[in-house]
Amino acid sequence: MPFKYFAFHKPFAVLCQFTQGSTPPSGKGARPTLADYISVPAVYPVGRLDFDSEGLLLLTNDGALQQRLSHPKFAHPRTYWVQVEGSANDDALAPLRSGLHVQDYRTRPALAKVIAEPNLPPRDPPIRYRRNIPTSWLEITLTEGRNRQVRRMTAAIGLPTLRLVRVAIGTLRLTDLAPGAWRELTSVEIAQFD
Repeated sequence: MPFKYFAFHKPFAVLCQFTQGSTPPSGKGARPTLADYISVPAVYPVGRLDFDSEGLLLLTNDGALQQRLSHPKFAHPRTYWVQVEGSANDDALAPLRSGLHVQDYRTRPALAKVIAEPNLPPRDPPIRYRRNIPTSWLEITLTEGRNRQVRRMTAAIGLPTLRLVRVAIGTLRLTDLAPGAWRELTSVEIAQFD
């Protein structure tokens, strides 16, 4: 069977799996999954994005590529745009750049900078708005991918995450792929993962 490679813009509140989602505590039907968006059989996500995260997800049936991109020893960069609660500045981001202790591990140093609010599609539902508390946008690039790592890192420096969007895996960019849309990767895009 030939290998298949797809980029998908995972919307907020979608489970990063193909099997039927569990019923939420509200009891209002099963949670949406990748199967609600992607009709290509036998492809699987490379890594994952949490239910409440959005953005670029790579799907493939190439097991060797999945291993290369998912295993921390290969240190493939993943870039996120992160809206945080509070006023971020360069000094506040220093611990992210040097690595910090979260839970029972020390993170690798990340690239982190304050950015202007990016042009993103609105999130449904929108993030909470609090008139007296400012928000900031960060760009964070990790070379490891632990469970809820970005959220834990920003919380550890006193800037809780409000919105998290993965915008790149290596040089593969989300660009203008709409939430819920997917497309096949080009041969040039696939070659950059070798």
